[in-house]
Formats: sequence, C-alpha cells, structure tokens
Amino acid sequence: MSGADANLARIPEGISDEVAVYCADMLSTGFMGAEHGNIPIGGTVAVLAQGPVGLMATAGARLRGAGLVIGVESVPSRQKLARFYGADVLVDFGKEDVVERIHELTGGQGVDTAIEALGADVTFQTAVKVTKPGGTISVIGYFGQGEFVHIPRVEWGVGMADKTIATGLCPGGRLRMERLLRVLENERVDPTRMTTHRFPFSRMERAFEVSDKKLEDTVKVLVSFDE
Repeated sequence: MSGADANLARIPEGISDEVAVYCADMLSTGFMGAEHGNIPIGGTVAVLAQGPVGLMATAGARLRGAGLVIGVESVPSRQKLARFYGADVLVDFGKEDVVERIHELTGGQGVDTAIEALGADVTFQTAVKVTKPGGTISVIGYFGQGEFVHIPRVEWGVGMADKTIATGLCPGGRLRMERLLRVLENERVDPTRMTTHRFPFSRMERAFEVSDKKLEDTVKVLVSFDE
C-alpha cells in the first residue's frame, strides 16, 4: 500500500487518458527544466531545442513568470508549436548565430536561464555562452553520446562567473503527478497539441520507428490500446 500511495495519482474527471499520459514524462521533465532554472519573475529564458520536452520547458517558463522566452529551433512545425506554448521570439540556428542573436535580444547581457533540451555537446556549450553571470544552465537533455561535455572556458568566466549548472531526472511520485494533473485540470497548458501521430497498439513497431527516426515531421507519437 505504501508504494501505491507514493506513486499512484487519481486522474480527475474531465481529463482524458490522452491528456494525462503527458504527465508521465514530457510535462514533468520539461517543467523540471523551468523549475531548476531558477527563473525570476520577468526574467529572460532561452530554451534550446523545441522537441516535446523543450516545448514543455517553454510552457513551464511562462508558468514560472518569465518576461521573455526565446525558443531555439529550426523546424517550422516545431517553431509554430513553440509560439503556441509561449515563446516570444524564435531563433533559427540554421539561419543565424544563436549566441549573437540571444545577446542582441537581451541587450548584450545574456539570459537569466538557459534550458538545454537536446542533449548535445554543442547545444550545452551554447547554453553556457548565452547565460549571464550569476545565471543558471538547466539541463534536461539526454547526453547519450561522447565521452565528455565541454564547458567553454572564457564564457564560463574562467570559472568565476557564478553560473550554476543544474541537472535532474524526470520527477515522479503521487504528489508530483497530482500537481501536474491540477495544471491540466485548470487548463494552464494543453499538451495534446504536440501529438502529431496516432497508432493502435498492434502497430507499436511502426510507432517506435516514426518516433525514433523523426519521420513525417513527427513531434510526439500516441499509442492507443483501443483497436
């Protein structure tokens, strides 16, 4: 019973399974990026990569009271979703220098919080470079390749810029889920806008292929047990 009490949360009436399922990872991880980012009310935030987790980090930054949210993304469909979830400005890394553009947008200061939502060494380095002294780099990307993640020495203030690097694993548990479900119940965010593909359970292999290879302009795949 203690395990169930610690981990199982009742889904309120009016919230469909399709909505609630996002609490299990995307909402919790994305919101964690904003929470760990120590975003001040009216602060400036850059969210690097607007995949599902990055999009929820963007939504989380707005919920935390950010005054300027900058989304970094090159895929048009994801740029559109980033706007929907609260990005004030989009920076396309395929067309412009991200570091220069973010410094331009922040009057040369850099952002209070940079959220790394991709899990790539180059993106992490960019996050460090665009964060102002005293700011926070919140890492929610999965770094599954490479032996090292590099910190750019000069932009790190040669170790004296007081930049905090925060990391974490998707938070779970009953209390966390109840809080996330409350956000959904009161319509603070609609995660279903990220659902681009739907598959029945019998086509699970195809669902994984589409998701893994990012086929057909996918953002998030929903697998249903209803045939």
